[in-house]
Amino acid sequence: MSSVANLPVKPWKPIKVQLFGRFRVRAANGSEVDISGKRVRALLAMLCLHPGEAIEREEISQLLWQGKFRAQARASLRQTLLELKQQLSEVCDDPFLGGREQLAIRADLVGSDLIDLFQALSKCQYESAHSQLQTIGTQALLEGLDNGQDLGLAFAEYLDTKRSQIDAQLVQAVDQILNDTSVRKLDYIRSCLRDTLQQRGQDSTTQEGLIRIAVLPFALQEADESLQLFANGLFEELITTLAQIPQLRVAGRGSARQFASYTSAIDTAFKLKVTNLVEGAIRQQDSTIIVHAALLDGADGCQSWSGRFDGQADDLFSLQQTLAATLTEELGLVLKRQIKPPPVRQRSTVNKDAYSLYLQGRALTVRAIGDGVLAKAIELLEAALEIDPDFAACWTALAEAHVYTAVFTPCLDRLGQSQKMAYCAKRAIELDPKQGHARSMLGIQRWTENDPLGALDLAFEAYSLEPNNPDVLLRLGSFLLYIGRTREALPYIQAAVDQDPVNGRNYAMLSVAQLNLGNIDSAIEAGKSMVDLGLPSMWLGVATAASGDRKLAVDQYRQTMKLMNKTMFPPAGSKPLSGAALIAFWETAARGVCSGKIIPRKLYCALLDHLHKTLHDPYDISIVQPAIWMGYSDMVFKTLGKQITPANMPCMMSLWADIEPIRQTRLHPDFLSFAKRIGLVAAWDRYGWPDLLPSV
Repeated sequence: MSSVANLPVKPWKPIKVQLFGRFRVRAANGSEVDISGKRVRALLAMLCLHPGEAIEREEISQLLWQGKFRAQARASLRQTLLELKQQLSEVCDDPFLGGREQLAIRADLVGSDLIDLFQALSKCQYESAHSQLQTIGTQALLEGLDNGQDLGLAFAEYLDTKRSQIDAQLVQAVDQILNDTSVRKLDYIRSCLRDTLQQRGQDSTTQEGLIRIAVLPFALQEADESLQLFANGLFEELITTLAQIPQLRVAGRGSARQFASYTSAIDTAFKLKVTNLVEGAIRQQDSTIIVHAALLDGADGCQSWSGRFDGQADDLFSLQQTLAATLTEELGLVLKRQIKPPPVRQRSTVNKDAYSLYLQGRALTVRAIGDGVLAKAIELLEAALEIDPDFAACWTALAEAHVYTAVFTPCLDRLGQSQKMAYCAKRAIELDPKQGHARSMLGIQRWTENDPLGALDLAFEAYSLEPNNPDVLLRLGSFLLYIGRTREALPYIQAAVDQDPVNGRNYAMLSVAQLNLGNIDSAIEAGKSMVDLGLPSMWLGVATAASGDRKLAVDQYRQTMKLMNKTMFPPAGSKPLSGAALIAFWETAARGVCSGKIIPRKLYCALLDHLHKTLHDPYDISIVQPAIWMGYSDMVFKTLGKQITPANMPCMMSLWADIEPIRQTRLHPDFLSFAKRIGLVAAWDRYGWPDLLPSV
């Protein structure tokens, strides 16, 4: 008698799933396999979008059966999975892995065009990657699968997020190739891979020949407060309008504002990393506002074009739109490019007084640092909203002012400020669903609720709405950095730095990202840029210590003392130190973090213990950040593990450097339970586990 064990096993070959364009499944012989049922197709597609990763059954059931009771949704998932297995039974063995709580596909039995493409890029098979990208062309991921939102709003939003993520990952993969100077066929790769990415409407962050432009604040020929408000408004609106043009990259307003007066156009263009500058002057003649504008070539400072525009002071929007459209046309002519005109923007408010208050409040918010600056900004923005409560952009600006208050001032109620920020952000989104920046700030509140998964979802939504907003780029990059996905974070952070290169706060993120990746020299360079722009040198000291020059690192870290009560403030509720006490504190801190010696480190850890017990905010950044740098795991767990705030959450980006003693927190036996408690594990299951941690 023959037993079942002795029967021959059918030699199954992998099936191939097409994810770009219309969803298709093909057997190993090339024939198409008919997969019937919208949710059956969606289930297989979801699993293929997460190759090598297990997805929680709970997540799948809630996405595909939104609104059903949990038990009903789980039962529907089991039935759909059974139907899918039956439909694949003729061409494939059971292709699924997992138990009662998770599902995954078997890589040996199910492949996809998405997997093939990323494998070709990772294995340096450039000709194959180029061919695949050409085949994909401009096709979106899973075109038509969410038509009419047949599968529900939750699935449609999930799919939009995955599309943004995967296109961003493609850009990152190609960027890594372009930055690899050891690649012999670099010129060939640039001409092929970059061109095919451009066909998909994606711009590599290192792309050469990109039209980069900066709008400089308009000069006034006479001091006039009302005219200054008009000039500020024109500057803001012109940047916002030009940023909507896909072929342009516009320097961030924070960096451009610092060049209100300049001596050299060439030097300014170099510092802002742009190819062209827009400058102008404004004067008033009776009731007429006269605007002179010019386009300068950043390479030689010569004027490429100039024009005059006349309008009425109460018709700012029309004048701005005319100027933006004309500048767009002239840019195309001068640069010999086909540039699409900017879309007509809806007026953010029709009330001149509300708009003036908004501009004043926003200018103070961007400045952020200074005694009473943010309190005054909030006062002005709230006054604007009293006049026009439907002013969506003003609600976004007010949200930003609240979060900056929580981060940059000795605030006694950081969570309260975060909650106010969340209320304002939600109000902005209700009034205008295209307020991407509001979504990214709303993600900060999710972090305080131990929901980094929700924070990342919001950050990707924000990016899909405002992909060229440096604030949105930096927020997405920082959230990825916090969960340890540094390689994915770097392109977004670098893009934010490129668009806002005179914003010192951006360089802290860049320095940490480079340090986490082991690029010590690049981390030091970014740290120096931060210091050159007048911000703290602690990150520079940590990077220098990693290079081995600990004496210099201690001195660099100690230099932060000079910024006390200027760009840095004492912890909330405490009096500022001065004299010998201030010197002693920073000497202890610098040696504890950067000297590499055990006794100074223990001494500083003891000081952190004291601060944790005595400060008004036991989770203050002045405790959390050095604890991470010194590998003081217990303090990290007692602070971040208890309460994440808008002020201390940036500390999380420093957890992921694989250097001593920082790595000690990650290697601590309680780290995974800490990570699960604050929601990191849920985020990793969706967005991928850190390279430094194995998936469990």
